Amino acid sequence: MLRRRLTGVAAGCALACAIPAAGPTVRPTAGPMAGLATGPAPAFADDVRGGQQPVIRTLDLKAAWRVSRGAGVTVAVLDSGVDPRHRDLAGSVTVGEDFTEGANPPGVAPRRLHGTYMASLIAGHGHGPGGRRGVIGVAPRAGVLSVRVILEDEEPGFKEFNTAERFEDVVARGIRYAVDRGADVINMSISKELATREERAAIRYAISKGVVLVAAAGNDGDRAAAASGFAPYSYPAAFPGVVSVGATDRRLRRAGFSNWNSSVVVAAPGVDIMGAGPGDAYWVGRGTSQATALVSGVAALIRAKYPRMAPPLVVQALTASATDSPPGGYDTATGFGVVNAARALAEAGRLARHTETAAGGEAQDPSQPFGGGHAGPIRVVRRDGTRATIHLWAAGASGAGAVASLGFIFVLVRRVRRAPEPQDA
Repeated sequence: MLRRRLTGVAAGCALACAIPAAGPTVRPTAGPMAGLATGPAPAFADDVRGGQQPVIRTLDLKAAWRVSRGAGVTVAVLDSGVDPRHRDLAGSVTVGEDFTEGANPPGVAPRRLHGTYMASLIAGHGHGPGGRRGVIGVAPRAGVLSVRVILEDEEPGFKEFNTAERFEDVVARGIRYAVDRGADVINMSISKELATREERAAIRYAISKGVVLVAAAGNDGDRAAAASGFAPYSYPAAFPGVVSVGATDRRLRRAGFSNWNSSVVVAAPGVDIMGAGPGDAYWVGRGTSQATALVSGVAALIRAKYPRMAPPLVVQALTASATDSPPGGYDTATGFGVVNAARALAEAGRLARHTETAAGGEAQDPSQPFGGGHAGPIRVVRRDGTRATIHLWAAGASGAGAVASLGFIFVLVRRVRRAPEPQDA
């Protein structure tokens, strides 16, 4: 029996909230979690964009956008589907393959909440005059390729999807599909407990084609046994060569739910993150899903500025430039620290000055499909004509067996309902 149970949608309670067309506060209208609502927010003209300001500051996006906005880059969002008509994403989304087809009864439309949310954090361009309203993503000029590889737990085909053997390798198939259709970055805000050989091979294939892979570390941190010293590994994040992302709280410390283990590479904000939902809606939530989408956006900024930069060098730019680095430079909670887009672009520029070409090399020995941490060599030709080989590693990546517990890596706190916006003059 396959188990891909989706683990975090709405945390059992989606809390409706109202944001007035003008005014500084966000208040829940009802529900047992009303006391968890945010307090007074800054009085921005657009409260959605205002709610994004902590993330914009933490990632230093205004400085980064002077260098790159992601133009020309495609980010594949392997998720539950993206609403291409949301006003903050319109014109930026290509709807790709639905690998869950047949799980839902005929005529049932996908919800696409989680996927739209993640896509908006990566490539939302806002709306209205100058795009100043709504959600602005990290790479607002990037394109999104939506690849549906999971169902949300409210969908009627959820049980079928999680038990039918024909859906076992949808993630692997989705990765290969995205690579073959020109994705530069693949965002995987999804998680499961165990890995398959097909997924590992798909990861190797993507890296060999120069694609940057980013995935969520997992939301089991609160449930991890204190004696173990770490939270369980999550796949695809724990595969060698994948950028495993943890979530931080408002103080830029590991969020309590965020998994900690030696697969974690970097971290990003993951608490009270504003994003878009289907039908021009907006949501606020928490999770390593959101942190992952933010990191994918930074990777997109780098690939837009340096399109030939190989995955290991993109990862080097992310890690070497991270802020709030732990004592000693690394720990299992936040990896090498919190991603900073402006610093990452500067580091990528430094690396680019020393490297003319960098291309994916041969895949790992297929006789070692799991563990070991080796994702295959990358051949680099420096500007001085010398050659080097970089080996991309990820510590602690191990496991084998059937697919298990594929899930969203986020907790949705509340939906934000906005009053009609005033007409522009």
